[in-house]
Amino acid sequence: MVNSGVGSMAVKRMAPVALLLLAACIPQRGGAYDDPGYRAPPRERQDRNPEPQQERWERPALGNEQDVRRLPAPPNAWQSRKVQADSRVIAGTSYTVRPGDSLRSISAKTGAGSEAIARANDIPPPFVIRVGQKLIIPGGRYHLVRDGETGIAIAVAYGVDWSRIIAVNELQEPYILRTGQRLLIPDTASPNGRPETIEQRAARFHLDLDVDDIVTGGQPAIAEKAKPAAPTASSARVLSPTTPVAAPARLAGGFQWPLRGNVIKRFGPGASGERNDGIKIATPLDTPVLAAADGVVAYVGSDIPALGGLVIIRHGDGWTTVYGHAGQLLVQRGQAVKKGQMIALSGNSGFADRPELHFEIRQGRNPVDPLPRLPAR
Repeated sequence: MVNSGVGSMAVKRMAPVALLLLAACIPQRGGAYDDPGYRAPPRERQDRNPEPQQERWERPALGNEQDVRRLPAPPNAWQSRKVQADSRVIAGTSYTVRPGDSLRSISAKTGAGSEAIARANDIPPPFVIRVGQKLIIPGGRYHLVRDGETGIAIAVAYGVDWSRIIAVNELQEPYILRTGQRLLIPDTASPNGRPETIEQRAARFHLDLDVDDIVTGGQPAIAEKAKPAAPTASSARVLSPTTPVAAPARLAGGFQWPLRGNVIKRFGPGASGERNDGIKIATPLDTPVLAAADGVVAYVGSDIPALGGLVIIRHGDGWTTVYGHAGQLLVQRGQAVKKGQMIALSGNSGFADRPELHFEIRQGRNPVDPLPRLPAR
């Protein structure tokens, strides 16, 4: 009985200590784990074949938290040369052609774009004018293109969608601007309908890049009589970001599947009204992604958050293919690739919730359904 009493008293003395220890283990209200917005840090994936020579890319916390790794590369061409918004506003007027004049020299005299003058006066290529001819000089705001500037960078500088600049200037494939070219910048109004300064417009403007912007506005401007650079033979040679790259003239053969896998999302509008410009193909992580046809790499990067790691290839005849959600990018801008060549490894970067490939085929500026253009299987 004595021993039982001593044990009972010991238990009573230890009880408060045990309660304090237990309370310390219970999360308090207002802590991180009680926050409904808290997410545990993602578990890092162990690479099967670590490649220390490749740099890691820190993506903003959007969508899936997996890192996208890529070969070391210079800044993307479209953002390597900052554009000064120093356009000149020209009043509509007329001009009588003098001896020795050309549309280019008249453009320099008046400040209007030579292409805009040709359109206003219905002058077709090769743009022949005659002495004494009276030309309409269309008014507007014109930007003088400098060496290395891109369409996207010009759009950002003026706070205008690049697609609108394409439309008002009637730009065509291959969408390479020329140094000295004068681009017409469309007018915009503020939300209250009043005219804005360029600075006010640019301050409130936010460009959400899409594939069309990169395909049509990502090439740097080139001198009037210069030619784009020839494609490189491998990823070891990196072109300057201000160097435009020549695309193939013709599509060689048809397209092949970029990888094997089940199509989990088809081209066109989805059930909830969203638009899908390509197809989604389910695939295991780190599956080789293959070029669908011979071509030249037009873009490698991650400027479209929804698509994560992204490769865009030009194939000639206006055809382009797009490969998104990559986990590793294995080619460089300006690199020539062959059909079936590995260009990336699959991943779940961007807004993908599982390992998959986003694949598009485009004709000019228009996405088309890839399935009728791929071999039956």
